[in-house]
Amino acid sequence: MGMSVTISAAAEQDAEQIFRLQYLCFQSEAALYGNYRIDPLVQSLDSVRAEVAGDCVFVARLGEEVVGSVRGRVTEDGSAAIGKLCVHPRLQGHGIGARLLRAAEAALAEERGATSFRLFTGHRSEGNLRLYRKVGYQTVGTSEGADGVPMIVLEKPAGTYAATA
Repeated sequence: MGMSVTISAAAEQDAEQIFRLQYLCFQSEAALYGNYRIDPLVQSLDSVRAEVAGDCVFVARLGEEVVGSVRGRVTEDGSAAIGKLCVHPRLQGHGIGARLLRAAEAALAEERGATSFRLFTGHRSEGNLRLYRKVGYQTVGTSEGADGVPMIVLEKPAGTYAATA
């Protein structure tokens, strides 16, 4: 690709770029469901800042630009909820999403003791579902998002990292 995208833990000063990237990336999801009130589009910058400070947040960078992001946090039952995975539309299809997922999974398991990983994606989000299945997630059920969108719930146990995407 003639460029090198690096993955690292997000820093406080990345919050604004993550906020803007998320808004850009989730427009296509919103269009898919005809729902522009989905959480990633209505989340405030302050809320993103709080997640960067408290949760396990990784970014993909191309030079100084944040071009991808993912968030995770360990819940009461020891499983980690992973969400808001996004990659800049012009850089999709190069494995950046899989790299972000792996970084988050490793940190959640090794630093925060997660025993399994769980993520939610909209029932029409074929690209996401394909990626998640490729890296070892399996569908365990469905739920309805707070925004009314039917969600598919996927899980995988910790310690089952795919060596390569």
